[in-house]
Amino acid sequence: MGETLRSERTPYVLATVVRAERPTSAKTGDRALVLPDGTLEGFVGGGCAESTVRDQALRLLESGESTLLRITPGAGSAPMDGLVTVNNPCLSGGTLDVFLETVIPPALVHVHGDGPVARALVDVGRAAGFDARPSGAADPPGPDAAAVVVATHGRDEEAILKAALHAGVPYIGLIASRKRGSAVAASLEHGDRIHTPAGLDIGARTASEIALSVLAEILSQRPAPPRPVAGPEPDRAEAHGHCCA
Repeated sequence: MGETLRSERTPYVLATVVRAERPTSAKTGDRALVLPDGTLEGFVGGGCAESTVRDQALRLLESGESTLLRITPGAGSAPMDGLVTVNNPCLSGGTLDVFLETVIPPALVHVHGDGPVARALVDVGRAAGFDARPSGAADPPGPDAAAVVVATHGRDEEAILKAALHAGVPYIGLIASRKRGSAVAASLEHGDRIHTPAGLDIGARTASEIALSVLAEILSQRPAPPRPVAGPEPDRAEAHGHCCA
């Protein structure tokens, strides 16, 4: 299922039981996937554990972080980096350590064009961890597109740029001379959102260097990382279910 989710660019959290202290219904090695809609596929324990894992996983999907979750009776130990401890309200007791690994799809970059710069953008982008895809004028950007870069040397530029602007793509770049790029951007509504010439000024000359400068500019436009995820308040944790962990 994980491969399918990755191919569909669906974020998820992989929950793996790394330690189980009796009495618990889960065993070390039990796993489950938690999806953005709260669906939990697999097994990491009874209702108390399942509810707590789901709650923490949904919070992690918002932050993009991973953590070790400890579900234990009378949780009250000093906080530790990378560890979230939650009280186990179930009468059966028991302690579970569950590693929650958040899997977020890499940033999707649509690259338009078939010249050296366009090819370098795809190759360098993939090497840098982006989901860089060669695209055509008939491939409108989806809602999860992080960037659209146009390097078509004048072919279908305006149509592609209009589609990207309409879709609200966070980064839109046009590979062109400063004069031509400014003219194209000025001719479009909200054209001031277009980065042209695309890329940070790092003295790039070759196709690979230009691609690197564009990818660096895309990275520079990313939102600041969210603050670390805190554990739930005790009364919230105690509201989860009434069966074994």
